[in-house]
Amino acid sequence: MSASSDHDAPVQASPPPAHPARHVPWDSLDWEEVTDSIRRRIITGDGMMIAQVFLDQGAVVPKHSHLNEQITYIVSGALHFRLGEDLDREVTVRAGEVLHIPAHLPHEATALEDTLDVDVFSPPRADWLDGSDAYFHAAPAEPQADGASEPVE
Repeated sequence: MSASSDHDAPVQASPPPAHPARHVPWDSLDWEEVTDSIRRRIITGDGMMIAQVFLDQGAVVPKHSHLNEQITYIVSGALHFRLGEDLDREVTVRAGEVLHIPAHLPHEATALEDTLDVDVFSPPRADWLDGSDAYFHAAPAEPQADGASEPVE
């Protein structure tokens, strides 16, 4: 009598991939100027996308949220994130560290130094691809007396 295992299951053919495999050297892509202090380059697949993002020291990504799950890996530098509806959870992510941001979680980030990060999104960020990511161009938040921040209208 032998024990059943996953190895005994019949092999089912997978559907062919929607696109062939691609090899893309980052240096073959041009940087997109998002703001005066933020640049990015993007590679998109069917269900995910990856982006290199370079932020000059002091650059701010204003509060926003998106339906995409996000994983941010800091290659060099450091980003200070504020997370949650009230931006009351703070974490600094440094070179070699990773931050997972669940879908729909409001967040903002400030570059503590010149920073190169790699962001992975699933599904791909349609707003980045179609240029409707207007939150990048919102006025920066101004600190309030209680330490909270609100966007400048």
